[in-house]
Amino acid sequence: MSEEPTPGPKERPPAPRAGPREVWKKGGRLLSVLLAVNVLLLACTLVSGGAFNKVAVYDTDVFALLTAMMLLAALWILFYLLRSARCPDAVPYRDAHAGPIWLRGGLVLFGTCTLVMDVFKTGYYSSFFECQSAINILYPLIQAVFVILQTYFLWVSAKDCIHVHLDLSRFGLMFTLTTNLAIWMAAVVDESLHQSHSYSNSPSNTSYSRLATDRECLPALGLNSSCSCSTAACQVFQQGYFYLYPFNIEYSLFASTMLYVMWKNVGRLLTAPQGHGHGHSPSRVSLFRETFFAGPILGLLLFVVGLAVFIIYEVHVSEEGGRTQQALVAYYSFHIVCLGLMTLVSLSGSIIYRFDRRAMDQHKNPTRTLDVALLMGAAMGQYAISYYSIVAVVVGTPRDLLTGLNLAHALLMIAQHTFQNVFIIESLHRGPPGAESPQATPKEPCQGLTFANLDALHTLPSCPPTPSLAIPSPAGPPEAATIISTPRSHWRRRCLKDISLFLLLCNVILWVMPAFGARPHFSNTVEVDFYGYSLWAAIVNICLPFGIFYRMHAVSSLLEVYVLS
Repeated sequence: MSEEPTPGPKERPPAPRAGPREVWKKGGRLLSVLLAVNVLLLACTLVSGGAFNKVAVYDTDVFALLTAMMLLAALWILFYLLRSARCPDAVPYRDAHAGPIWLRGGLVLFGTCTLVMDVFKTGYYSSFFECQSAINILYPLIQAVFVILQTYFLWVSAKDCIHVHLDLSRFGLMFTLTTNLAIWMAAVVDESLHQSHSYSNSPSNTSYSRLATDRECLPALGLNSSCSCSTAACQVFQQGYFYLYPFNIEYSLFASTMLYVMWKNVGRLLTAPQGHGHGHSPSRVSLFRETFFAGPILGLLLFVVGLAVFIIYEVHVSEEGGRTQQALVAYYSFHIVCLGLMTLVSLSGSIIYRFDRRAMDQHKNPTRTLDVALLMGAAMGQYAISYYSIVAVVVGTPRDLLTGLNLAHALLMIAQHTFQNVFIIESLHRGPPGAESPQATPKEPCQGLTFANLDALHTLPSCPPTPSLAIPSPAGPPEAATIISTPRSHWRRRCLKDISLFLLLCNVILWVMPAFGARPHFSNTVEVDFYGYSLWAAIVNICLPFGIFYRMHAVSSLLEVYVLS
């Protein structure tokens, strides 16, 4: 009688090898990123070279490159839209997390303001058409067409998981993303030069004038010395499109983030088609629903006060009465109060999450990963400015009220960014309402159950001995219906919604101030005296755009936190 072999330990099957499609997926991503890096470096070289008068690179060269990039990106978008219309199987899956309605709504809002800016810019350059290159007028017209086409494309296709022409789609999306980043860089450099030039010409800062006069700036604009903006209409157009630059900057960044998520979703397989996989996309959003109204009211109050402080600051800094000191004291005092409250509120939100029983969402989510990376990366800009200010104040010699306010402002700015990032990131990783952690078991498992037989209660030892009984209806059956009511513990959700709305409104006013021209970094001469104008201007002009973007990105993230709370 033969012995049966003793079964050994079950061997784990070998992991499946990555097929050629997966290998080329990584290769296609790598090549598309390399293309984007090279094109972006070329655009960065021309944009930065055109910002200096001693470099023989003019705005016409920058406009020519950006126009060519926008035309190529527009051609690819048209190709994609036509291909998707003819091939229904090109997009078998849709990512429910990508392109939420508030992000697309913000894109439409900023895109509309960008179109108005293009109208003003066209009117400005048309005022002296006879003495300049035609590319200066052609550029805003091409940009308007590109903005309209791209906004429609992102509105209808932001959730697509593309599954045809994968490598071509990756190259097209990454090139379009690079085009938006190049436009963003050009707008940031142009606005920084305008702000620095306005600072050098202000009456209170004549001793720190380092910039060229209007006549010396004309070659950098591609204009002849005979060109001058002398008419009233030309002045209106010039001031108008400079005030609309913040919206153009935010539009380019919003579009870049949505294009990056689409690029990550190329070839992605989801568990359920057409966006029915994991995710939490609320059906209806009511702004002040289930709140205590304390957060919105306090946030609106700070928003109105901030607008008043901003107007007072701009008026006092630009006049010759020497009232810059009072304007800076009001500016720093408001920021200290606002940042202090935001820090405390963010910290309280993180404490509330310690009592939240919702499970952490561990599913793969490219949109959330990008949001976290942008929050952490953009905060580095404000961190850098704050630490430079701290060193200048601590090491410098002046010891007055203004330096003390400047130091407190820098410290609170660091604390506010840190605690707000912790609150937002933890909120984005929480599951939707009702998704409780498996470790958090309810104390009373019979809550919410309805019994038609009263005797059934005595057979369940886990139920409370004295349940709350529902009063039987006279028209009902003789058997009484017993309902064990579930306690409504909505206070945590209401507090989180109040916190989200308060932080949202505060971030809006903190975006408005620097985006529309508030530059206390130059009006307060502590850092200028310590580092020198050239170094301090370089630090501010490089880091501040990231700080401005952080505020608007925090607004969109906090709106999502409000909806998910």
